[in-house]
Amino acid sequence: MVVLHALSDFMNSNCAVNNLSPSYYYQGYCPQSGEALSLPRTPMAEAIASGLMQYLAKNDLYNRESKMYGILLVELPTGEQRVLKAFSGLLNGYSIFDGWVPPIPGRSQVALEEARTLAQLDAIKQELITLKQLTERQQYEMLVREFEQQLQQMSDRHGHCKHQRQEKRQLLYETLTGEALTIALEQLNAESRLHGIERRQLKRQQNEVLQPLKQLITATDERMRELKQQRKALSQQLQAQMHAAYSLTNFSGQSLSLQQLIPGASIPTGTGDCCAPKLLHYAATYSLKPLAMAEFWWGASSVNQDKVQGKFYGACMERCQPLMGFLLSGLPPRQRGREGENFTLSLSFTKFPIVYEDEWLIAVNKPPGLLSVPGRYSDRQDSVVSRLRHLYGMALAAVHRLDQETSGIILLARDRQTHRQLSQQFQQRQVYKVYEALLCGLVTPEQGVIELPLWGDPENRPYQQVDWQRGKPSLTKFQVIAREGEYTRVEFIPLTGRTHQLRVHAADSQGLGVIILGDRLYGCRTVTSRLHLHARELRFEHPQSGQILHITTKTPF
Repeated sequence: MVVLHALSDFMNSNCAVNNLSPSYYYQGYCPQSGEALSLPRTPMAEAIASGLMQYLAKNDLYNRESKMYGILLVELPTGEQRVLKAFSGLLNGYSIFDGWVPPIPGRSQVALEEARTLAQLDAIKQELITLKQLTERQQYEMLVREFEQQLQQMSDRHGHCKHQRQEKRQLLYETLTGEALTIALEQLNAESRLHGIERRQLKRQQNEVLQPLKQLITATDERMRELKQQRKALSQQLQAQMHAAYSLTNFSGQSLSLQQLIPGASIPTGTGDCCAPKLLHYAATYSLKPLAMAEFWWGASSVNQDKVQGKFYGACMERCQPLMGFLLSGLPPRQRGREGENFTLSLSFTKFPIVYEDEWLIAVNKPPGLLSVPGRYSDRQDSVVSRLRHLYGMALAAVHRLDQETSGIILLARDRQTHRQLSQQFQQRQVYKVYEALLCGLVTPEQGVIELPLWGDPENRPYQQVDWQRGKPSLTKFQVIAREGEYTRVEFIPLTGRTHQLRVHAADSQGLGVIILGDRLYGCRTVTSRLHLHARELRFEHPQSGQILHITTKTPF
């Protein structure tokens, strides 16, 4: 099976990119020496990857599903350069394809156990589907609604009769006395007792009808809980077996299982199946010297637009980064780059400057493409908070957030009291925020205020829209800074903090009606490397000293 490819398979000889600076480093610490190791993503690696993208675009096989792909530029013992290519996980259900780096050894050792476990998991899945679709659930809900309606109608009728009895009693007291009054009042009381009996009978009937159904549903829910626990235990058992069998090799010639590499930790599903570990393991196994690597997403954009076709990405924080130090071991320690460049270890090693720091809080200049806080799922853990927690070894907390594609100042607190005090300032709109944006078109008014109610459709998150019935109020001041050809540079001062507030206020026809450059979610079709929105300034009262802090950053576009 041919795995090593010539450079000419991906790029022509006229492409001169060797002398350009790397745009990213895959980095880690050697477990033995503690030395910082790295492998660059160079413009040449990106050019090779772009050639691979052109190949993928021509073959329907690679357009049926979305995933990460990667290339590794290597040097043979003869000095010749060749290219390895890999895909993450399975491709259309298969792990081995001619011309692609094979999966890391180990899966075959547990193939029988994996097949048996997957069959058990599928049986559990089918039973859960059947139990969830239990017809008695719908029957129970329908009967509950019917009884509630009957009880409400009865209550309304009884209430009306009670009001009439009260009026009758008042009239009886005015017109009758003695035994006649007693008899008349007893008749009214008898009517009241009959209504009570009627209500209790209906409640008893409700209980007799609903109780058996409720017991069946409760038993079904308990069975579903048991099945989910079984599913979790089987999955964990299989993962443990696979992690014990998966064996990675580094450039020192050392081989260890995933279980040995990440002892005592919960290893995320799919660890070892990503492009970077596959490529580096293969190169180390066959004594190929790695020169540069690049990974990119191909296929439809992922949920929340965090992965976009054709865009380059670094090592994923949970599955790849913990392995990177071991995989790079045996390579020479990282050489320093440009004069004054420092090696800063972070979770995916894309550096961002700390613009203010004291014993209570930290302010950083977040780059575009990085989350502010970790997401719900394992592939969305890399964030400003995650990286700083890793670096500082303490439970830092973000006081506010920026959209993933927005760059600029984010404020983090070092302790709970500081976080609470700063959060109150944001909630009470005491924090002065300034954003700068470049808009795809000309804005006519020089300044003004945009006030529109924003609503997020739960079925189309994170997209926001103007909705005068369901929307929450949002308010933004704006000032045109400059007009640059067909673009307008605008300063935004948000007075509220709704999701995507500035992006919608810019794009919606009831706002400025001009989309922010690079805002694909709201309709920008111009090809650009980023969303042109930057949180430039932040002014607030320091929670300890009481002094006014005014933090600023330079707009990077």
